[in-house]
Amino acid sequence: MEKTSTLAQEMHTKEMTLHMGPSHPAMHGTVRMFLELDGETVVRADVNVGYLHRGFEKMCENRTYHQAIIYTDRLNYVSPLINNFGYAMAVEKLFGVEVPDRCKFIRTIMSEICRVTDHLTCVAASAMELGALTAFLYMIKAREELWKLIEDAAGGRGVTPSYVRIGGVKDDLPDDFHGKTMNAIKITRDVLKEIHGLLTKNRIFVDRVKGVGAITPDEAISYGFTGPCLRSTGVPYDVRKAQPYMVYEQMNFDVPVGTNGDNYDRYLCRMEEMQQSMSIIEQALAKIPNGPIKVADKRITFPSKKEVYGNMEALINHFKLFMNGHGICPPEGEVYQAVEGANGELGFYVVSDGTGKPYRLRCRPPSFCNVSGVKRMIEGGMLADIVPTFGSVNMIGGECDR
Repeated sequence: MEKTSTLAQEMHTKEMTLHMGPSHPAMHGTVRMFLELDGETVVRADVNVGYLHRGFEKMCENRTYHQAIIYTDRLNYVSPLINNFGYAMAVEKLFGVEVPDRCKFIRTIMSEICRVTDHLTCVAASAMELGALTAFLYMIKAREELWKLIEDAAGGRGVTPSYVRIGGVKDDLPDDFHGKTMNAIKITRDVLKEIHGLLTKNRIFVDRVKGVGAITPDEAISYGFTGPCLRSTGVPYDVRKAQPYMVYEQMNFDVPVGTNGDNYDRYLCRMEEMQQSMSIIEQALAKIPNGPIKVADKRITFPSKKEVYGNMEALINHFKLFMNGHGICPPEGEVYQAVEGANGELGFYVVSDGTGKPYRLRCRPPSFCNVSGVKRMIEGGMLADIVPTFGSVNMIGGECDR
């Protein structure tokens, strides 16, 4: 049913209905916005997700616990290792095991590298969508240096490395990892300094994002916001501080917060969070101990390929965990494990019935909750403001798929 506003009635015009996405470049191919416009003002909006159709949870429930790791990569493919570690920690909690200290440090370091790559991608893409192509190129240059670190450690590129193993990690850090990481951090800090010069006080950029897409702390909490979207409103919630895991309680870092909850504050929060993440990486590299990288429990972890090829016991262990199709079998129970993803609280709820496959695996993805508030953030604003607002939320289609 078509409605007209008072202004529209006076001008003998009607509200226009517009479909934005899923093929629109800014909608990532997975989101459609159903908009009603009065001129260029968004009167009403309906945001629909789910154009990806992956079925993450049901796929995992029909695979063994180890086979599900590759699907966690694809939840947030911009910072996949954080997804890997969160899932592995949930299964380890089912077993009641704790990984060695060196493994905890490695997971912390790799998580923070991924957090920086995620924020670089978000800010770079958001800037590019506003016409700042130079900022995009600079930040992607820094991201490439960090992805090289992930590739060196995991053996695969930054999108789908599948580096984690339940009970540990696939491989130890390379011998030259420390030096390469410090060099990548220096490059990234130099780039961030350049980006501040290009964007932070740029009149065009500030006018496009400041005061746009604002949301109050109470509204953000009611929508389930976490991560930079929540912290930009002034709420200092961070899983790494509220419920410390891995070795975050040993790290000295701050949780950046904003005041207005608008696109500009979300930009500033991510810029400062990258600095804090690099500080965590430096601290962890300085403190990392020697030792094993996985638990010594053959029910959970499997031997290296080298051992399988040359040791009969290792071959039998490999066969029991993989070739018979049963995989590892945690005791019956249910757990919830949360980590601080790049976009907020990423949680895994896992129910075990004692078999080799999860009876139920539920993911609490931060992007899905954050996108639920986009309707509120764009209604009343201009059509042109949708792109920077949606970009500042940093929607990841793999997490939003329901």
